[in-house]
Amino acid sequence: MKIIPVLFFLFLSSLTAWSQSTTLLKKTAVSLLSTLGEVERTQVQLGLEDSARTAWTNLPLGLAPRVGLRYGDLSEESKIAFHKVLSAVFSSQGYLKTFAIMQVDDILHELFEIQFQQGKVNERSMEFIRKLNWDYGNYYLAMAGNPETDEAWGLKFEGHHISINLTVAGDEFTMTPLFFGSDPAVVEATQYAGLRPLSKEEDYGFWLINALDESQKAKATISDKVPGDIITSPDRPQWLEEFQGIKGAELSGGQQKILHYLIEEYIGNLEKEKAEAYLEKLHTRGMDEVYFAWIGSYEPMKAHYYVIHSPDFLIEYDNVGFLDNANHIHTILREKGNDFGEDILKRHRLDHKH
Repeated sequence: MKIIPVLFFLFLSSLTAWSQSTTLLKKTAVSLLSTLGEVERTQVQLGLEDSARTAWTNLPLGLAPRVGLRYGDLSEESKIAFHKVLSAVFSSQGYLKTFAIMQVDDILHELFEIQFQQGKVNERSMEFIRKLNWDYGNYYLAMAGNPETDEAWGLKFEGHHISINLTVAGDEFTMTPLFFGSDPAVVEATQYAGLRPLSKEEDYGFWLINALDESQKAKATISDKVPGDIITSPDRPQWLEEFQGIKGAELSGGQQKILHYLIEEYIGNLEKEKAEAYLEKLHTRGMDEVYFAWIGSYEPMKAHYYVIHSPDFLIEYDNVGFLDNANHIHTILREKGNDFGEDILKRHRLDHKH
């Protein structure tokens, strides 16, 4: 009778090792490359030291051209192979968020076309909007190094409101910086009315700030002016050195639990191995060392911002919009010292000096 639990445990262990290791990342990336023609392989590949690997932006294609292969130009076989890569690096929620954000780009274009037909947007503005190239297909895939032959390699998938940056070095990998955004944050018209790709990032933030008592809320709120974007945006320093807001040690057990839910929403976008590693690092240092800061309104649809900051990681969320209607989310997850695999690549090079 004891054999079944042991076998079940061994089965789960082998499944975990298979489904969440760099072996699977390499296998899916190599399979993707095998679907590409010679010209496509040349277009998709960068050198690991190419500055394009560590340059990132969330701007639409019309404002920031990308390197690599356009997702919309991939064959169906290549798209299927690429989805398998993303399924290897993301949990189901992270995977589905990625493609919901891409879908919203088509919806955003449709929303402005409707407003143009209704006379709410003038022709000059509409001409500029169309040149932004919002489109489900306008996301670009690039691969740094060669997963077939290299121990160290990376993959980048980027476009409007998405920047995914995978770095692999031996048996380690990183996924930061990881940028997700959504405009609109909640779709208010068309058949997709009600769609919210980043719903919990918003809901849990409001849950936490409004769970604080007045003195705690005053300490957590650091300014009345909401920044126009995340503070660690592409053209600014990529890490915040100053801790602001309220410290986790000043929160009750229940409030810390909500903060943990909020952190898990970001970490939970990643596959289990990486998510569990981040949570282990969080728990080792303790929730007492995590800071939470808020700027702006305590109510939805009005501009607001929050940052979650520990010595090990950084999460930023910003929701601004036009006039008094905040409906445009930007978020980012960062691991200190390991954006674009900085730390793991350094260790890998020290271990492979030859």
